[in-house]
Amino acid sequence: MDQTQKDCPFCAIATGDDPNADLVCAGRHWVAFFPLHPATPGHTLVIPRIHVPDLWSADEETGTELMRAVIKVGNAIQAALSPEGMNLISSAGSVAEQTIFHLHLHLVPRTKGDRLGPIWPDDAELAAEARAELLARIRPECEQRA
Repeated sequence: MDQTQKDCPFCAIATGDDPNADLVCAGRHWVAFFPLHPATPGHTLVIPRIHVPDLWSADEETGTELMRAVIKVGNAIQAALSPEGMNLISSAGSVAEQTIFHLHLHLVPRTKGDRLGPIWPDDAELAAEARAELLARIRPECEQRA
């Protein structure tokens, strides 16, 4: 895997080549910064310094380092802003609304009545047969990866 990609805007931030990035903090393996179009005040992105297209392409070490970073940055946001809640969001693929194909985790501070509103549909039910069929497909894949 390439360490960085020339045409990736997040690689430019990770390497310090984007002077306009609003860096929140950084570690050896990651960088946290404000997105250009925040969903809420304090919305922060955490990215690996190496180019990884999405969370499902990350190796265990990268995932571990990012989760440590997310906890650190999330705790800082919590201490500084005292939001009523916080979402951690990762999108993979354009259908999931990923627009920049460099792994990034969104920390989104939430307050009642913020502009995001609910993120889950009210009628998110699944028939018992469909649940059983999904379990039969996913469980063996999990066991293979144990």
